[in-house]
Amino acid sequence: MTADIPLVNGTSQCTVTAHSPKSYQTCIEFYSQFLHLEPESVNAQSTVLRNSSISVSIVLREDANKQAESDARIKKLASERDTCDWRSQVSDSFVFKSADAASCRASLDAKFDNVQAYPTDLFPMEVYAVDPAGNVVGVTKTKNAVSARPTAPPLSAGTFTSNLPSSAQSTVGLDSTDEKSISLSTGVTGGDADSALKQKAIAVMTSGGDAPGMNANVRAIVRTAIAKGCRAYVVMEGYEGLVRGGPEYIKQFSWEDVRGWSSEGGTNIGTARCMEFRERPGRLLGALHLIEAGVDALIVCGGDGSLTGADLFRSEWPSLLQELKGTGKITAEVFARYKHLNICGTVGSIDNDMSTTDATIGAYSSLDRICRAIDYIEATAKSHSRAFVVEVMGRNCGWLALMAGIATSADYILIPEKPASSREWQDQMCDIVGKHRSRGKRTTIVIVAEGAIANDLTPITPNDVHKVLCDRLKLDTRVTTLGHVQRGGTAVAFDRILATLQGVEAVNAVLETTPDTPSPLIAINENKITRKSLVESVKLTKSVAEAIQAKDFKKAMSLRDTEFVEHLNNFMAVNSADHNPPKLPQDKRLKIAIVNVGAPAGGTNSAVYSMATYCMSQGHRPYAIYNGWSGLARHESVRTLDWKSMLGWQSLGGSEIGTNRCTPEEADIGMVAYYFQKYKFDGLIIVGGFEAFVSLHQLERARANFPAFRIPMVLMPATLSNNVPGTEYSLGTDTALNALMDYCDVIKQSAASTRGRAFVVDVQGGNSGFLATNASLAVGAQVSYVPEEGISLEQLSQDIETLAESFETAQGRGRFGKLILKSKNASKVFTPEVLAEVITAEAKGAFNAKSAEPGHVQQGGLPSPIDRTRATRLAVKAVGFIEDHQADICSARADDEEFDPDNRTVSVTATVLGIKGSDIVFSPIRQLYDFETEIVKRMPKVIHWEATRAIADSLVGRKKVESKH
Repeated sequence: MTADIPLVNGTSQCTVTAHSPKSYQTCIEFYSQFLHLEPESVNAQSTVLRNSSISVSIVLREDANKQAESDARIKKLASERDTCDWRSQVSDSFVFKSADAASCRASLDAKFDNVQAYPTDLFPMEVYAVDPAGNVVGVTKTKNAVSARPTAPPLSAGTFTSNLPSSAQSTVGLDSTDEKSISLSTGVTGGDADSALKQKAIAVMTSGGDAPGMNANVRAIVRTAIAKGCRAYVVMEGYEGLVRGGPEYIKQFSWEDVRGWSSEGGTNIGTARCMEFRERPGRLLGALHLIEAGVDALIVCGGDGSLTGADLFRSEWPSLLQELKGTGKITAEVFARYKHLNICGTVGSIDNDMSTTDATIGAYSSLDRICRAIDYIEATAKSHSRAFVVEVMGRNCGWLALMAGIATSADYILIPEKPASSREWQDQMCDIVGKHRSRGKRTTIVIVAEGAIANDLTPITPNDVHKVLCDRLKLDTRVTTLGHVQRGGTAVAFDRILATLQGVEAVNAVLETTPDTPSPLIAINENKITRKSLVESVKLTKSVAEAIQAKDFKKAMSLRDTEFVEHLNNFMAVNSADHNPPKLPQDKRLKIAIVNVGAPAGGTNSAVYSMATYCMSQGHRPYAIYNGWSGLARHESVRTLDWKSMLGWQSLGGSEIGTNRCTPEEADIGMVAYYFQKYKFDGLIIVGGFEAFVSLHQLERARANFPAFRIPMVLMPATLSNNVPGTEYSLGTDTALNALMDYCDVIKQSAASTRGRAFVVDVQGGNSGFLATNASLAVGAQVSYVPEEGISLEQLSQDIETLAESFETAQGRGRFGKLILKSKNASKVFTPEVLAEVITAEAKGAFNAKSAEPGHVQQGGLPSPIDRTRATRLAVKAVGFIEDHQADICSARADDEEFDPDNRTVSVTATVLGIKGSDIVFSPIRQLYDFETEIVKRMPKVIHWEATRAIADSLVGRKKVESKH
C-alpha cells in the first residue's frame, strides 16, 4: 500500500543523515515501513524513497562520534517513552500528513516499537517514532500541527478494530440491556498496547460555586499533565458532566485549548450542583463514564461539598467497579486496569472556609472586590457623615468580613464564629461606634457576614443592624448588599499564582499517589504549597458548622486555624485603639518609634496605622519619625501619633510619614542617637526595603558606641523587589504584582487584537527577578528575563524562534497576544526598546515587537487587601517582639563597661520579621547580614523563587538553553 503523505509544512522532500552503515540500512527499512515509501534509487552512500507526493533522501556520512550521540539520544527517548512527550524534548522533528495514521503505526515491526501515539493508541490522530538516526518522526491526520480535529472520517473497523463503545453508546444507562462492554482490545499487540495503557490520563473538573482563579487552576493542570507525558481531560459542568458522560462532557484538551485562561474570571469548563451524584446510581454512572474516557486520575477544584463528594467517590470506587463488572458493563481486563482511582483536591471557594489551608482559590479576589467597594462607599459616607451596613458573603465562615474589616478599618463586624446575645452585640456595636463618632470620625462602616447569628442562632440581618444604628445612635444609615459582585471579574495576582502552583502540585500528587495513600488536598500555609489529607480537612471544615449549630462557639473558634483567631484579636485591639483603658500596667508601657526607609510600597501606611493603634490599646506611646533618617537628623521630625490624625491611613497608598533611601550613617548616626536618647525610645520598628535592612545593620553595629540603640529593633520588609534577606514576602509585592498584572492584561489585549505582535514590558525590581517571575506566572508571559540569569544571545535566539513558531501556529486566532517581561537590570545593553527592535528584525516579518514601560505605576495605587492585612498582622507581631525582649536589653543602656554587643541575648534583639515557608520568623540582622546577603548585589544569597521560574517557563512551553559558562 502507498499512502498519500504530503509534508505538513508544504515541502516535497527531506534528507535524513545516517552516521554508520548499520544505521543507514535500518533507516531505509524504517522509512519504507513507516511512511509506505518505495525505493527510487539505491547505492552504498545514498538512497531515495518516494511516493506520489514526497521523497525522503537517506545519506550515509560515517562519523563515530555523531553515531554515539544518536545512539544515546535513542536510548534516552526510549527510556522516557511512557513518562514524557518526545515533542517537548527535541528542538525539531519531521511531521508528515496522512489520512491513515493508524496504518502507519501498525506497519512498523517489533524492531521499531519505540512509538508514541496521541490522543490514544486506540484511535491515534498523531503517531511519533524514533528513527535509527535518532530523529523524532511523526505522522498526523489533523489539519495542522496543533489541531485536535482529523481531516478524514474515522477509520473503518477493518482498518483498526476496538470493542470500545462509540460516543453514542457511552451515555447508555446502567440498567440498559445492551450487552456491549468496555474492553481493552486494541488490535495492537505486545509492547505497543502496554505503552498506551501505561500513559496516565488525568481529568480536572470545577464544582460548586465558581471562584476567580479556577481557570488558572485548570490551565496549569492541563498543561502540566501534557508536559509530563499524560493525557489531559476536562469534565464539563462539574459532577453533572460525570453523570451525563460522553465526549460532550468529558473532553480531551490540548495545550492550546487553555491559552489565555489565566486572565479570565469564573470557570470556562462550567460548574453545576448535581443532585444525582449524591446518590450511588449517579456515582456508578460517573465511574462508567470515566472508564469509557480512559481516565484514571481526577482532580477536583471546588469547596468542601465538592471535595467531600470526590473523597466518597474514591472510597466507593472498588465497589463501583465490582458492580460494573458484575453487570457486564466492563470486562475483567478493564476492571484490573482501572481498579484504582487517584483523586486530588484543590480548594476553589471565595469564603476561605477550608480548614488546614490559609487561603482558597478565589478568596483574595473576592476580598479585593469587597475592599474596593468599601473604599468607594467611604467617600460618599464621609461626604454625608453617614453609616453604611455592608453585607458580604460567608455562610459558615466570617473570613471575608473579618479581613475586610481589618483592611478598611471598619467600625464593627458581625461573623458567625463569634456571636453574642442580641442585647450584647447591639450594646458593643453602639459603644464602639459612639466612641468613634465622639472623637471626630465622620463615617461608620459595619460589615455583616451573610451567616452572622446571635448566640441563640437567630440570624442577624443588615436590616437589624440598620435599625439599631438609626434608633439608638440616630445615624443616617444605608444598607449595601454586594451580592455576586464578590464572585465576578478576573482573579487577582495572588489567586492566579496560587491556582497555578496548586494545579502543578496536584498533577504531581496524583502521579505520586499510591492506592494506599489518602487522597491529598493541595493547601498553602503562609508562603508554602503543602499537601494535606483531603478527608481530614473536609472533616475539620464540617465540624465548624456543626459546632456553630450546636451553639458550641468556643469549639467553632478553636477549629479555625490560628491565623484566623490572630486576625480577630488584632482587629479588636486595633479597632479599640485608646478608646478603652490600656491593657498593660504603667510600668510595662513603652515608647515605640516607627520609621519608613526606602521606596514607597503598598501597605506601608497600614503598618504605621496598625502599629500605632495596637500600641495605644496596649498603653504604649507610638512615635513616627517623619521623612526617614534625614528628617530626624536634620529637622528632628518626630511626632506622637494620635488616632484621629490617622483615620483612613489603612487604605492609603504611598507613605504618609514620608520616606527616602538615606541610611543612618549617611544622615549622621550621631544625631540619630542623640534624638533616640532625647525621646527615650524603648523600641524601634523600621518599615522598608534593602536600605532599611542596611539601616538596621548600622544601628545594631553602633550599639557599642551609642547606648540609645540598645533597644529591641524590628525590620518589617516592605519593597516591591522582595530582595530583603530573611523573608520570602515583603509588604508591597502583592500591590505591585496586581498593578503590573493589570497593565499586562491591557497591553496583551492590544497585542491579541493587532495579531502578530509581542510586547516587551520593562519591569522594576533592581537586581531581583521576583516581580518579573511572578508576574510572568500570573499573566502567562512567553518569556521573562531576570538579573539572576541575564540575557544570552543563545537564549534570545531560541526565544525568538519559539515565538515565531507560536505565531505561525496561531493562524490569526484570538487571545494570542504575547508578552515578554524584562527586569530592568537583566541587561544594560538590551533595553526594552533595543530588545523589541532585535526581535522584530530577527522575526523577518513573521511578527513584530513593541516596548512598553509601566514605570512607577508598578508601585501601585491603593494597597491590596493582602498587603493591608499582612501589614496589620506583622505590625502587631513586631510590637509583641519589642515587649517580649525589653528585659533582655534594657539594663544594658546604662552599663557601658559591661555591655557586650556580641552576646547572643543582646544581638537577637535587632531582627528581621519575615515569612519563610510556612512560618513567621524573627531572624537576627547580624546573622543575615554576615552570612546570607550579597551586599554588592543587594540580594539574599538564596533565591527562593527559582522553582517558580521553572514552572512559569514550563507552562508556556519555553525552551531553555543550557549555559556554557
